[in-house]
Parts: sequence; C-alpha cells; structure tokens
Amino acid sequence: MISVKKKICLLGSFAVGKTSLVDRFVHNRFEEKYLTTVGVKISQKLLPPVEEPRKGQLIQHTFLIWDIAGLEKFDRVAMNYFRGAAGALAVADLTIPETIDRLHEFCEKFLSVSPQALLLILGNKVDLFQNDEKTLSKLVKTARFFSSQYLLTSAKTGQQVEKAFETLSKKLGSTYE
Repeated sequence: MISVKKKICLLGSFAVGKTSLVDRFVHNRFEEKYLTTVGVKISQKLLPPVEEPRKGQLIQHTFLIWDIAGLEKFDRVAMNYFRGAAGALAVADLTIPETIDRLHEFCEKFLSVSPQALLLILGNKVDLFQNDEKTLSKLVKTARFFSSQYLLTSAKTGQQVEKAFETLSKKLGSTYE
C-alpha cells in the first residue's frame, strides 16, 4: 500500500458551512454556534484506502484540509493558500443561491494557482433546502462548467459528508506520483 498526503482546500463564500463540513468529517461533530474562520484552519484525516485503477495498487490518502476563510477578495496572500493543492471542495449554501454564483470565481482563482487540481462541487445545507429546481439547476451547471461532480451535503446531519471526501480521494487515486 502506498501512503500519500494531499492538500485539500475548501472554497466558498462566508458562512456556507465549510468549517462545519470539516468538523463533521474530521471529528464527527456539529456546532450550532457559528464561529467565523479567520485566515486558515488546517485539519488532518486519514481516509480509507482506494484502489489505483491502472496498477491495482492500494493508495491511502491523508488529507491536509485547508479550511480557508470566505475570501471576498483575492489578494496575493489568499492565492498562496491554494498553492500546492491536489483538490478542493467548492461549497455553496443551497439556501442562498447567490453563493452558487460566487463558486465560479472561487474555482477559477483556485485553478489558476493549482491547474492540475481536482474539484468537487458541494451544495451544503440540504437539510434546510426546499428543493428549488432553479437553485439545483444552477449548481448542476456550475459542476458541468468545471467538469466536476456535485453532491448535496448537510454538515448538520452528516448527509454525504464522508462521501464527499471519499469521492475526492477516489478521483485522486491515480495521481499519487
């Protein structure tokens, strides 16, 4: 088995649930009280092994998860947070459709610094979502634009949070060099 550490960034507007997703994934907890992330918070978690499809080898990723504050402006320091990332979870709040519009800018800036990185688009707070077709369509279009998959998640209930990180791990399975 091959062990690999990968830097993963969380992208998205202020208060979309990035920190809550990381807390649910790493510590299996959810805090009702909102705390703003200042700068960057780095967490680490060992993921289940995945099989590399071409060679049949098992790869076990350790994700170094960079939870970056909702950057409303992209300065040089902010762009440096993205440097060296293997992938990102781009998060929107399904209850605030404008956060989906902002994902384009976040993803484009991220990929300009880490062009080989993989993206996974997340529509978070599905537990509060009223299944608005227009909002869902917007999320799907964003995922297609970046040739990415998308998942609907809830940090509060844990719905598809593990799957989001494991999906990214599987996508990264053949990029261990």
